Amino acid sequence: MTKLKNKSKPNLAKPTIRSTSRQLTANHAWKAPAGYKIMVLDRGTVSFNIPQDWILAKLEPVEIHDGEPPNDNARISVSFWHLPPGVDWSGLPLTKLLTDSLQGGSQSTIKMLERGKISEANRDSMELVWTQSRFLDLPQNREAYSRVAMMRGFNVAVLISFDFWVDDAKKLQPVWDELLRSINLGRSVADPTKGIVLQ
Repeated sequence: MTKLKNKSKPNLAKPTIRSTSRQLTANHAWKAPAGYKIMVLDRGTVSFNIPQDWILAKLEPVEIHDGEPPNDNARISVSFWHLPPGVDWSGLPLTKLLTDSLQGGSQSTIKMLERGKISEANRDSMELVWTQSRFLDLPQNREAYSRVAMMRGFNVAVLISFDFWVDDAKKLQPVWDELLRSINLGRSVADPTKGIVLQ
């Protein structure tokens, strides 16, 4: 009996990252502190500030590194989802979602050393919770931190993780602080040369 083979292969190519430049208008609304630039995802659905010299290394999920992998020491990963409008999410608190997400299966490359408490920083119609874990990276035999934040507002849910070596914690604290301070959800960029406007 002859076996039929499907000769068509699915397109598994990863999206490529292209860099283009455009001149900003004189009255543009893009503003970031000195040493930072603005990362805008999905035309403004999510935006936040990152250090000027950090690079976008991956699109799905979004990964931003402090250097070209594998020569990097810190990574920000971002995933986000559009939520149906008009839903009351108060019965599904972010604190519980974050706690449940951290109870996942074990990883063979790390040894968990410590889990921190969950902090809340809600503001302007946006819920925000985050926590920090310390673990041992077994292949490198080096301690690292993983900070995980969840945000919800304007019909958007976001999950952000920030992984870095324990040795770099003091140097990278301002990066985390600025990310949380600057994050915005549910905005719209109609013209990238002008910037973000409220919907």
